[in-house]
Amino acid sequence: MRKLLKYMILLMILIPFVVMVIWSITSSWPWPHLLPEEFSLSGYLYAVHPTTKAFGILLQSILLSALVTVITIIISIPAARAIAFYDFKGKSLVKVLILMPVIVPMISVAMGIHLTFTRFGLANNYLGVILIHVVPGIPYGVKILLSILEINGNKVEAQARVLGASTLQTFRYITLPLIMPGMVIAASMIYIISFSQYFITFLIGGGRVVTYAMFLFPFVQCGDRNMASALSIIFILSIALVVYISEKSVGLFYQKSSKYYV
Repeated sequence: MRKLLKYMILLMILIPFVVMVIWSITSSWPWPHLLPEEFSLSGYLYAVHPTTKAFGILLQSILLSALVTVITIIISIPAARAIAFYDFKGKSLVKVLILMPVIVPMISVAMGIHLTFTRFGLANNYLGVILIHVVPGIPYGVKILLSILEINGNKVEAQARVLGASTLQTFRYITLPLIMPGMVIAASMIYIISFSQYFITFLIGGGRVVTYAMFLFPFVQCGDRNMASALSIIFILSIALVVYISEKSVGLFYQKSSKYYV
């Protein structure tokens, strides 16, 4: 029964992806034909052609989302540690407030933030877009890292400090290896969320900051299945590649870290 359920879930994931791949190389697939009548790579050629700037926009989006991920993780680590290891008034309330960008519709949040950003000159530029992308990422970063920190505790860190390790050494050789799995998961989630944002990017960027999601959306909206599918395949593969690289980087990190314990 479990195998059957697993295969059904796998088919539910693969069938739409396979159809998308076929549409990405198809110029004509009228009903009721089971197979396409004409094949074309125009969608992929459009994506790599210099005049369309699609490839440049993709690279800019990858860099923007990577920067958002780094900033969000830097904010999330001390926030999660403070909640995990310190007792203070309103701690339960803080846990709820951190999740507010997820609970409250992002449209409502973004509208209020847009007014503030306009006053401080952060609208219609990359800095404003980066900051607004950090907002929906923080709940995931803090929540995932908080769970890891609560499971591991801080006893090993305390022992390292007693034995003479500095704060930086404790973080480098103790804290970072312990939270690395959770940090990778959090970073992957934050990156995907940032890379997929459309509305808040359009609202804060004012159409001047164009990400790959914004570049893709008009083709999906107008019903051009060939172009939309080809660009969507590139969208999915770019996310998968970044996640794959992050996973491999963690593996290399653990290999290097293990040398210190031999």
